[in-house]
Amino acid sequence: MNTLSFFISVWLKFFFLFTPFFALSMFLSMTKGHSESQRRKLVFQISGAAGIFCLALFFFGDIIFSLFGITLDAFRIGAGALLFLSAVSLVQTNLSTSRPAPEEDITVVPMAMPIIVGPATTGTLLVLGAEISDAFFKGLGCAALLLAVACVGTILLMASFIERVVGRRGINILSKVTGLILSALAAQMILVGVKHFFSL
Repeated sequence: MNTLSFFISVWLKFFFLFTPFFALSMFLSMTKGHSESQRRKLVFQISGAAGIFCLALFFFGDIIFSLFGITLDAFRIGAGALLFLSAVSLVQTNLSTSRPAPEEDITVVPMAMPIIVGPATTGTLLVLGAEISDAFFKGLGCAALLLAVACVGTILLMASFIERVVGRRGINILSKVTGLILSALAAQMILVGVKHFFSL
């Protein structure tokens, strides 16, 4: 596989899996009344937490599979089903405007997990980590994954500017488009799992 196409493929896949515009809407709702400096600090903390979660899942996916005796194809189908449900939720649901009490810490829960790194993302990380055995491509996938986290963090850093430019309705539309892309990724994951299962 071409290294550049592999890198771009992994980066794009996880950028959309992180549902950046849904995360943006939640971040805006949960940080109403925060100063820009407080928001910036939160973004770095959220990105760091999400990055740690992702790397742990990416590198230890094969160990988790062997520990629980789960086949990769079974997990592909299960993760694909979860991803499809997440996609349907994004397409059908208007983004919430609720927010936690000011004293609550939103860094790890709910922003890093499950808003950015949700169940479907977790499943995809485990599958991809177990699929890649070559050390070079493993490192390349790790770099692409961290770049996707950084891109989501950049969007959150620009939250106020994006809100002024496109408005809440625009963010909602972008979130629904993300849902459509995720549904296609889900279908692909399920089809690959089923194909491999019946070819055994």
